[in-house]
Amino acid sequence: MAAVETVRVLIVDDDALVRAGLTMMLGGFDGIEVAGAVGDGDEVAAAVDRLRPHVVLMDIRMPRLDGLAATERLRARPDPPEVIVLTTFDTDRHIQRAIRAGAGGFLLKHTPPARIADAIRQVAAGEPMLSPEVLRRMMGYLADAGVNPRRDAARLRLTALSAGERTVAERIGRGLTNQEIATELRMSTATVKAYVSRMLTKLDLNNRVQIALLVHDADLPVA
Repeated sequence: MAAVETVRVLIVDDDALVRAGLTMMLGGFDGIEVAGAVGDGDEVAAAVDRLRPHVVLMDIRMPRLDGLAATERLRARPDPPEVIVLTTFDTDRHIQRAIRAGAGGFLLKHTPPARIADAIRQVAAGEPMLSPEVLRRMMGYLADAGVNPRRDAARLRLTALSAGERTVAERIGRGLTNQEIATELRMSTATVKAYVSRMLTKLDLNNRVQIALLVHDADLPVA
C-alpha cells in the first residue's frame, strides 16, 4: 500500500470505553483520522465497505466473531485494508495466527499512544510493525521451532554458487587445503584456486576463512 497523507482508521473493540479512548487519543495525532468504530468482528466487513479505512485496529476477544477470524476474512478480500491487532492477549497462538492471517502489526494495549500512532502510519505505508515484546516472543517461537535465520540466510547466499563451486566450498568448510581439495575432487590445484577466486567475487567475501564460516552457518551436509 502506498503512503497516504491522512490515514483513515477503523477501531474494532467490544469495550465502548476502549473505543472512545482510542478515538480521542488518535484524534490528537497529525495525519490520522478515526473513520469509525464498531464493537464486534462480525461488523467489520460492512464498516470497511462503508468507511473505506486504510488501517483497522482489531481487538482479539469479542462476543460473536473474534478479531483473528475477522482479520482472516478481511485479508482474504480483494484490496483489503491493513490490520493491526491491538490486544491484551499475547500468547504464541494468538501471535502466530494473526501473522498467518495477514495482520501487518501486533501491539499490546499498554503500548504508548505515540507508538501506536507510528505503527498505524508505518503499516499504512506497507511496512509491518511488531511491538518489541511481540517480536521477542516471535523470535523465541522461531528458535523453538527449529528455524534458524542465520542458517537460512547463509544457505540463500550459497545458492549463488554453481554446483562445482558449492562442492569446493563444502570442502573449504571442512578445513581442507587447496591441494587436499584438488586430490579429493581429482582436479588441479590451479582449478581449485580459480573456484575459490570466483566464489569470493560472487559472495563478496575477502578470504577463504569467510567462505568456511558461511558454510558452517549454512550447516550443509557433506558432499
